[in-house]
Amino acid sequence: MLFSMPTYVPPTFTDPTFASAPNVAIGIAERDGVAPRGYHSTSMYPEYFKIDGAWRLAEESRMDSSVVLRPTGRLDVVENRNLRAGDQVILGRSEDGHEGIFVHTDGFVDPTRGRGADKFVFRQGRSRETAFARDYDRLFELLRHEREHGKVVWVMGPAFAFDHDARFAMQRMVEEGYVDGVMAGNALATHDLEGAMLHTALGQDIYTQESVPNGHYNHLDVINEVRRSGSIAQFVEDHDIKDGIMYSLVKNNVPFVLTGSIRDDGPLPEVVGDAYLGQSTMRDMVRDATTVICLATMLHTIATGNMVPSFRVLEDGTIRPVYFYAVDADEFVVNKLLDRGSLSATTVVTNVQDFITIVARGLKVW
Repeated sequence: MLFSMPTYVPPTFTDPTFASAPNVAIGIAERDGVAPRGYHSTSMYPEYFKIDGAWRLAEESRMDSSVVLRPTGRLDVVENRNLRAGDQVILGRSEDGHEGIFVHTDGFVDPTRGRGADKFVFRQGRSRETAFARDYDRLFELLRHEREHGKVVWVMGPAFAFDHDARFAMQRMVEEGYVDGVMAGNALATHDLEGAMLHTALGQDIYTQESVPNGHYNHLDVINEVRRSGSIAQFVEDHDIKDGIMYSLVKNNVPFVLTGSIRDDGPLPEVVGDAYLGQSTMRDMVRDATTVICLATMLHTIATGNMVPSFRVLEDGTIRPVYFYAVDADEFVVNKLLDRGSLSATTVVTNVQDFITIVARGLKVW
């Protein structure tokens, strides 16, 4: 099965409804961090705004933000907290074009898809009983394509670090070029480095799952040693680390963003403790991502889903979908991300240790 990039079909702005629509209304932000009343809040879909008689796309979008018209004419999607007094902010709550705002939800939808289908069918949702073989096959082809043409960001919970095979599978994915960035919390990095240094995670052997004596100290000792070294990269050198996820990221110069939580131990030196700075740092990483894969981390998954649009505008002006995967053993987590557009979200209900080993073997990196 060869991967084929879907073709984007833009709105037909020559239609009378669009041609007769007024220019979009614009308000001025009076204070930093406060949008004018009636501001338009963005979605994950391509959104067009009529300005000076022409329909224009806000190219870098995300959910739940405002649209600012810059003096250069550029449309920037900006979190409300990042608005500045004097910004020209687009106003309007409708999305069908009659206020100069059009949200295009069908840009990647095959118009023939679903013709003649029954109105009632079983198994429309996704659960542990769903067969995911076809999803895996599509993912293999997508990742092969993205390795050459895109940017793949992985959003990872600490579950990887508790299993020997999962750590090795992810290490091989990094080494073979299938990882362009990683976003995680303090725990993933801490326990992965614990696995590399002491062969445990939270004091349990990462292969046998047996607890070792005084093992509850292990992750604290590792954090302390990383802080002594001053950085994860220096810790890898100081302690001659030879395996694991963080090791492979450091050795292959793959960027990572670690964002903290109120319960963190330590944390590691690279962990961003300010929640809003962490959010902005995460958004910088996914700003140009073309595939995002979220694995066993509910809060990071939902946060990333809010940051990532369903489309990306490439340098040549081509508009392509952003593929978003959510993988978790909990159906609630993946179902939170289902409503993201017809091609932009795929969910898999399984434990991520099995998932990553299947992917690594399917791509023949292991």
